[in-house]
Amino acid sequence: MRLPQEIIRTKRDGGTLEPAEIADFIAGLTEGRVTEGQAAAFAMAVFFRGLSLPERVALTRAMMRSGTVLAWDLPGPVVDKHSTGGVGDTVSLALAPLVAACGGYVPMIAGRGLGHTGGTLDKLDSIPGYATTPETDLFRRVTREVGCAIIGQTADLAPADRRLYAIRDVTGTVESLDLITASILAKKLAAGLGGLVMDVKAGSGAFMATDEEALALAESLVTVANGAGLPTRALLTAMDQPLASAAGNAVEVAYAADYLAGRRREPRFHAVTLGLAAEMLLLGGLAPDRESATDRLDAALASGRAAEIFDWMVAALGGPKDLVARPGAHLPAAPIVRPVPPPRRGVVAGIATRRIGLAVIGLGGGRTRPQDPVDHAVGLTDLAAIGAAVGPEAPLARVHARSEAAAEAAVAAVQAAYAVADEAAAGAGPILALVE
Repeated sequence: MRLPQEIIRTKRDGGTLEPAEIADFIAGLTEGRVTEGQAAAFAMAVFFRGLSLPERVALTRAMMRSGTVLAWDLPGPVVDKHSTGGVGDTVSLALAPLVAACGGYVPMIAGRGLGHTGGTLDKLDSIPGYATTPETDLFRRVTREVGCAIIGQTADLAPADRRLYAIRDVTGTVESLDLITASILAKKLAAGLGGLVMDVKAGSGAFMATDEEALALAESLVTVANGAGLPTRALLTAMDQPLASAAGNAVEVAYAADYLAGRRREPRFHAVTLGLAAEMLLLGGLAPDRESATDRLDAALASGRAAEIFDWMVAALGGPKDLVARPGAHLPAAPIVRPVPPPRRGVVAGIATRRIGLAVIGLGGGRTRPQDPVDHAVGLTDLAAIGAAVGPEAPLARVHARSEAAAEAAVAAVQAAYAVADEAAAGAGPILALVE
């Protein structure tokens, strides 16, 4: 057993660590034998020196084994999806019940907002009574009986990841490709999955702004996950504009309810949701090809089965039984709603999507510090997409705010995020590439 400082020294000097050394370091981090200072030094050494593929796999497995690893005995495949984060990305709320309606089981462990991006758990917290951190037994029961359950990371799943991430967050090492890969996959491996589909975002609202950066992350995730024994593939999707026309917490839950009920099916959101869900069906052996998978998913939406399963999941985890039919009766609403007028009549030519996410945070819908409370009622709706005509009768968006001052600030922030011109070039589709 090598001393932690010797392991750090090896990586600092560009050496290669053995799987046993990585496992011992992570075990020490979990048990308290490795100090925060040593963990910070390790993270910085990895940030600058990088990890080989075997080292990435070893780090992922070590963090996965730092706590409970779930095992499932279910009559169908256990599959999941994970997004690297974006604005208006409420796909998980629609996708989990949709895949469950087609015979899959989706034990989805989601996260809270990070930076300018929204978090699935913060959205679910806007549902009265919904338990985002239930006991493991309830998580298992809901997954088995309903087909899906979306919850937060419990204390016994990959605890080393939580400790290392907190250290990375304050030491400037969050962007490490190696550490991002291990952090995401450790939780998914601990969930006992049989297949995983990654949604890796690229564009102005993504952590990976360029296609090249997003592709590198997608390839790392797919390679390491498969190397660790979890069949995985990834879709590169565009985050050059908000994926849905809503950004916030309760407003995104309402959007997902509208989508499942068929009251609103915007093309970009629909394409990404079906694209990811189809790959999950293929990984789970629930469809022979993508065309058949898409047909099965369309049927689950049209029949209302996916909406029914979403309601069952919400009710089983403590929420109302009729959220899809009556979101307005249950979700919190902001007292002030104001349109955002465009600077001129024209067509949306571009969106600085990160600024849209920051505008939601400015309203109180996200955090600037981990301990900050979140106002689940505030946000943005009716966000105009690239190519949309805007003018006095067609605003850029609608602001949902707690106060007039907050509304005015959000109006200005949204106006600054939009570029309006006489015409706009047709953008690329929302799905950029598949990485297998």
